[in-house]
Amino acid sequence: MTTMKIRQSCDLVILDVLAKGFCLLVALLCFLPFLMVVSGSFSSESAVIQNGFRLIPQNFSVESYKTIFAHPAVVVRAYLITILLTLAGTFLGLALQTTTAYVLSRKDFKWRNQFSFFFYFTTLFSGGLVPYYLLMTRTLNLKDSYLALLLPLLFSVYNLLVMKSYISAIPDSLIEAAKIDGCGVTGTLVQIILPLIKPALATVGLFIALAYWNDWYNAMLYLKSADKYPLQYFLYQQINNIEGYKKALQNSGASSVAANIALPTQTLKMALTVVVTGPIVLAYPIVQKYFVQGITIGAVKG
Repeated sequence: MTTMKIRQSCDLVILDVLAKGFCLLVALLCFLPFLMVVSGSFSSESAVIQNGFRLIPQNFSVESYKTIFAHPAVVVRAYLITILLTLAGTFLGLALQTTTAYVLSRKDFKWRNQFSFFFYFTTLFSGGLVPYYLLMTRTLNLKDSYLALLLPLLFSVYNLLVMKSYISAIPDSLIEAAKIDGCGVTGTLVQIILPLIKPALATVGLFIALAYWNDWYNAMLYLKSADKYPLQYFLYQQINNIEGYKKALQNSGASSVAANIALPTQTLKMALTVVVTGPIVLAYPIVQKYFVQGITIGAVKG
């Protein structure tokens, strides 16, 4: 028996080492492309054009970051706009989708199937871009407004279905016990449901936050004032301006002049990636912490 236990313990150790080694290998494969992006952002444009991107910076240069932060006040303003939109949109989106999912998951709500079908139907058909644009600009009069960036991403049927499925999995006995204790609908949601759906809140909240953080399309459609540009669209404009300037020089016959101007393009794209993803990378461990904590708190123990 002792020999068998020793063999089993050795097998478990080997399996644990193999599993951790495999996870480490996958983590490295996921990290290497980002490391290459960071390395490319600190390389010179000429070295990248000649040798391509490498894991180690070539001819170390911060010219790309100087180009991005040539006007620090503009970059900071774009950052603040994006951060505020992300925070407000995530909070309001979670509140709206959680309450909607809670109502649709309650069996005592008479019209829950009809409303569920209405939400699901909108995922199959849409009016198209032109009616949507006219609705935002003429009917709602949101042209050149921050609300044009906030409202379109505030509600997602996919996130609603995720939240509804998670709430529906909560045992009805907990809700009945809350009713017996005199807890109302709002009290049940706040005191019973929300503590049990922290994994869903963390997951959906991350989806919403990423959608707001990466959004540039709505800014392109609805914003005119440059001082209202969020970070993504502001950086997108910088790349277009540099590429447009180089093409204008080449079309005017000044190709030799254009070749002598060290305007970063490839390295600028890498630097923009680092600037954009930096806050999300730093915030992700916090979200993951609450995600794991929500799984343990939300577990139903028999």
